[in-house]
Amino acid sequence: MEKCNGTETATLNAIRRVTWLGVGVNVFLTTFKFIAGIVGHSSVLVADAVHSLSDLVTDFAILLGMRFWNRPADQDHPYGHAKIESLVTLFIGCVLTLVGISLLTEAVRSLYDILVENAAPPSPTWLPLAAALVCIALKEWLYRITVQAGMTAKSSATIANAWHHRSDAISSIPAAGAVGACLLLGDKFVFLDPVGTVVVSFMIIHVAWEIVRPTFAVLLDSGASELQCKAIADEIRSFPEVKDLHKLRTRYVGPSGLDIDVHVQVDPSMSVTESHALSHQIKRRLLQRDENVIDVFVHVEPCSFKNALSLDK
Repeated sequence: MEKCNGTETATLNAIRRVTWLGVGVNVFLTTFKFIAGIVGHSSVLVADAVHSLSDLVTDFAILLGMRFWNRPADQDHPYGHAKIESLVTLFIGCVLTLVGISLLTEAVRSLYDILVENAAPPSPTWLPLAAALVCIALKEWLYRITVQAGMTAKSSATIANAWHHRSDAISSIPAAGAVGACLLLGDKFVFLDPVGTVVVSFMIIHVAWEIVRPTFAVLLDSGASELQCKAIADEIRSFPEVKDLHKLRTRYVGPSGLDIDVHVQVDPSMSVTESHALSHQIKRRLLQRDENVIDVFVHVEPCSFKNALSLDK
């Protein structure tokens, strides 16, 4: 990368620390909820435990991916490795989607057994309710510290992982509600347990879509918005030596890293040395103007060729 953040190592260490913390919390919660769900006769809590287990998968995806996405450009990857982060983000979203679909399928099967086959399972005990409440508190806390680390580092994968934590906390709310309702209303309302699982499933799938949707633009080399491109062009035109510009192209090479490529036209009498200096001044200005800009390529050409070159636009 052309532009390097002086605090890059510190932010990477912060992401690493908060992700390892997430691993520890997820190991505890997955074990606790599985035991509480099985011993306490709650299918919704077992489903919620599967969600916590999927958090472990995405935690390790972050720890593995961050070893690669911040590597500098090399001969085989001249634009760097930033898209690895988008791929990790996409992976997290896909894992969440599969978890949501799996839980939904199991919940529908349980509802069919209860309502059609009259094969009602035992009513839940208080243990699953306690486990769900502990999960809500822990995962909301984990979401807050993880999203803060992700925003500081401008890491979409870390922010996606934070939302995975929050989706686990949110999914425990209907789990707690379903178990609580079964306890208060009696065996006739045991069907509320798989109904809670259905609600959890749709919530997980929705979060997964919100995580995955932005990655498509990056992976398909989308550029800056029309408003951003206009601001970039205005900044370049502010140099008195620039007579005009064309072929302004941008593309995201990661969740927030923007590459800029532009042709500027100058007076034909300008020397090679002067035009070279101008290109570096433009590049430096654009890098300083927006911290998301990571590289700028400026092609300088004489304005006498303007009419001919305009045909190539």
